[in-house]
Amino acid sequence: MDTRSFNTGTRPHPVSGTGRAALYGSAATRQIEQQAASTLPHHTLMSRAGLAVARLARALQPHARCIWVACGPGNNGGDGLVAATHLHQWAQERGDFPEVIVTHAVRDEARMPADARQALRAARAAGVPFSDGPPARFDLAIDALFGIGPQRALKGPLAPWLDLLRSCTQPVLCVDVPSGLDADTGVLAALNAPSLAPPGPRHTLSLLTLKPGLFTGTGRDAAGSVWFDDLDAPPATAVPVTAWLAGQPKTTGTRPHASHKGSFGDVLVLGGQGIAVQGAGMTGAAVLAARAALHAGAGRVFVGLLEGDASSPTPWDPACPELMFRHPQRLLEPGVLETASVVCGCGGGASVAALLPRVLSAARTLVLDADALNAIATDTALQTLLGHRHGRDWTTVLTPHPLEAARLLGTTTPEVMAHRLKAAQALADRFGALCVLKGSGSVLASPGEVPLINASGNAALATAGTGDVLAGMIGSAIAPAGLSGEGVRDRVAAAVHQHGWLADHWDDGAAPGLTAGRLAARVRPPG
Repeated sequence: MDTRSFNTGTRPHPVSGTGRAALYGSAATRQIEQQAASTLPHHTLMSRAGLAVARLARALQPHARCIWVACGPGNNGGDGLVAATHLHQWAQERGDFPEVIVTHAVRDEARMPADARQALRAARAAGVPFSDGPPARFDLAIDALFGIGPQRALKGPLAPWLDLLRSCTQPVLCVDVPSGLDADTGVLAALNAPSLAPPGPRHTLSLLTLKPGLFTGTGRDAAGSVWFDDLDAPPATAVPVTAWLAGQPKTTGTRPHASHKGSFGDVLVLGGQGIAVQGAGMTGAAVLAARAALHAGAGRVFVGLLEGDASSPTPWDPACPELMFRHPQRLLEPGVLETASVVCGCGGGASVAALLPRVLSAARTLVLDADALNAIATDTALQTLLGHRHGRDWTTVLTPHPLEAARLLGTTTPEVMAHRLKAAQALADRFGALCVLKGSGSVLASPGEVPLINASGNAALATAGTGDVLAGMIGSAIAPAGLSGEGVRDRVAAAVHQHGWLADHWDDGAAPGLTAGRLAARVRPPG
């Protein structure tokens, strides 16, 4: 389904968490802008953009008495100038507030883009008040310093203005992208900013296109609530989509009445190194993954704990007695791995490496997490086995966090975080697997496909064990027989979205805080 028309119209729309929305990087956005400008009268796009900003500003703060509009020297500043002109004129027509104060830093007006220069002349002609500095008090700030252009160190008055925009407790409306945010990567330039999390409400009106950087990395904190206006200039189909924003999937309906446990597949969880192995018990990681797989709808869930001693008693889980525990060697027997969805690595420690040759060579449906990924990162033979799976048309899902991704790519965590989309795609292409790069705006990449950015989730998931829960959910999602290609990707995306959705809808007033155990208990089958 082509969702390029998502949220089109002449009025700003909030970006919802349903369906899929096309995201366009800076280069694609400029191409779309050029195409639209070539068919429209001069200054039309900036006029529409400024009007959209003014409308949203008035809707967000209808009783504001003072609005500060911080304008940069380029076209983003021009959008802010048009917005300020509208807000000033509307106030004049009503004979009341808000008072609109513009700060505009430009040394040479002759070097301004033509549209921005025209917007500056119109603002002056309308009597918009200009100031050398921000007002002492304001109820709303409009950040129109920089758009999607290259980020650079700020000089002159722009640096303290940006500091104030990032640190103020008043609401801030960002024009197109928050100033200093890379629209492609979600990296927020640390331009004198002590913190990435804004202290007050933040809103971003993305113009013409939605940008990937608003939804991943530090972009989600910086952007706050994202709104969209395509300025009545939807992109031509020839412009390639950079990524898709993956919202809540459509429900697939109830399970058939004639279903049985075999209809939904088996999940095998291999992990949970025992405390006797190296003095650090990680049994809980495997149990959390197994519980999540059970609640996500798997027909049967088997758990093989890597206790390091074959004579150790096989445990059971009093909270989930439905889980079936086996010694790992029982789960590695011929015919077992081949017919189940295998989740390998959750809390596996050093013990998991010995199992991986057999798992990689026999499991036709496999989720690799945590210590399984760490073991593969240091062993070229295991990397070769992992790469061979794609040629056999087997299903493989990698679920690294940024550090694990860095180890697999032979790079650093900051480098992965600086290029989240590229890192996820590099892993997918290298190993022929679907990669779920976890974090704010988790990225789902698969070979030869446009990546997805998950729209759900929040910082409540930043606690031990929630990644194990996700691995179990994904294992359950791909357990039913007959899945392949797009069907696998859609089910993985649905599991990732539900994982975040549960955190987004956690009722702090009536329920205890989010922990991995409570999260696993709330997981539900899709549909």
